[in-house]
Amino acid sequence: MTAPMPVGVREVDLRDPAECAWITAFVEASDGATPFHLPAWSLAVQDGCGQRAHYLVSDSGGTIDGVLPLTEMRSRLFGRALVSAGFGVDGGVLGDAVEALSAAAWNLALRTGCPSVELRGGPAPRGWNSDDTSYLGFIRDLAADDDAELLAIPRKQRAEVRRALGFDLEIVIGNDRSMLAEHYRVYAESVRNLGTPVFPAKLFRSVARVMDADVLTVRHKGRAVASVLSLYLNGTVYPYWGGGTEAARGLRANDRMYFALMAHARARGCTRFDFGRSKTGTGAAAFKKNWGFTPEPRLYAKRGNGPAREVNPLNPKYALMVRTWKKLPLWAANAAGPWISRGLG
Repeated sequence: MTAPMPVGVREVDLRDPAECAWITAFVEASDGATPFHLPAWSLAVQDGCGQRAHYLVSDSGGTIDGVLPLTEMRSRLFGRALVSAGFGVDGGVLGDAVEALSAAAWNLALRTGCPSVELRGGPAPRGWNSDDTSYLGFIRDLAADDDAELLAIPRKQRAEVRRALGFDLEIVIGNDRSMLAEHYRVYAESVRNLGTPVFPAKLFRSVARVMDADVLTVRHKGRAVASVLSLYLNGTVYPYWGGGTEAARGLRANDRMYFALMAHARARGCTRFDFGRSKTGTGAAAFKKNWGFTPEPRLYAKRGNGPAREVNPLNPKYALMVRTWKKLPLWAANAAGPWISRGLG
């Protein structure tokens, strides 16, 4: 038997524009907010991957005390869970009602047949299993201009950026359908080379349509070699889905891409650069640290009945799958990847 929702907590109807606008205003005014807390993110994930969105609000007399976006993940391969936020790297409880919202999330999990709840970011509820060692976050202020930005990058990485600036590379920025398609081709090749399945293209289109987002692509002789889709919120740029082709390495295209994004973000009025999360001890974490970002632990929390859902590609049990995936023809990886990845979340 499941308990009723805690007093003051309810699930809102994300089909109601007024409710979404009300929540969005709260998120944008709250410390610790990320794009993954926005109703638009939940709706884009639901539209792009077919995983049902839930959104819990703690409402005290018409004033929001806290919010918790949840995605009901269901996968034959990876099991079921309520995830906050689905396909995001943050999105845990935002606001003061931590215990009430987490209790409501657990109750919702029981009612929907999900054996676990995963919270990414935010405070850990009392009694939940918490983990602040597996993932690191990388955020720092942007410098005043390109020259100052170069000086903010440690010497060794600064030399790589200077090398990248010496190549004949073109930077293009936009978010129309053709640029999204070009970005997807680069990103799909990049994640195939890493041994992981690519997300559905519809997810990228949905995010770009309903959120403040754009694509920055690096081209060499007219061909895209690196590309990143970034999100924006409250003066912070979040380079989220980025990657490069095999040609990108020799051209230092990824270095050029992120340096160009810093300049583009400044021009948009941003003052912070959120390089996202990376698994502790990985090359990705080292790359971000080399750019002058200080790693900070990311706190995740879980509650569940039975073994926790395991979707980390670094888990040894996935080693053979990762090696096999790297060898797939790109057309095959792109055909099968979206069906698999829509259940990862």
